Amino acid sequence: MRQLGSLEAEVMRRLWDARGPMAVRDVLDDLQRDRDIAYTTVMTVLDNLHRKDLVVRSKRGRAYVYSPAQSREERTAELMGEVLTDAGDRGVALLRFVEQMSPGEVAELRQLLGELGEPLDDIHSDHTGGPA
Repeated sequence: MRQLGSLEAEVMRRLWDARGPMAVRDVLDDLQRDRDIAYTTVMTVLDNLHRKDLVVRSKRGRAYVYSPAQSREERTAELMGEVLTDAGDRGVALLRFVEQMSPGEVAELRQLLGELGEPLDDIHSDHTGGPA
């Protein structure tokens, strides 16, 4: 499972909250409001995130700018899928997860599942090659 270090996670949060691509200097300036951190540290973290395919980078002038490779929600769903893959019994793990949800979250989940209806089977087979 691809875990992020605390600084990597903080940089990803800043990129997700940004209105567009950020240069190393932009991320550094944003982080320095909360902590003392070096330019080279931020550059290394962004390079590591790029190697992990979590950010994309492109040239803007002589510098790179960075953007998340996927939305926060897509990343969260990916992590949830990885955790379920590691579970001994996916059904039990899902049940325990739902038991921890608030009644409002359960209602929202029911509504979302209802909106998916039968296309849920199509979505699942598109991503896994077959039914569960």
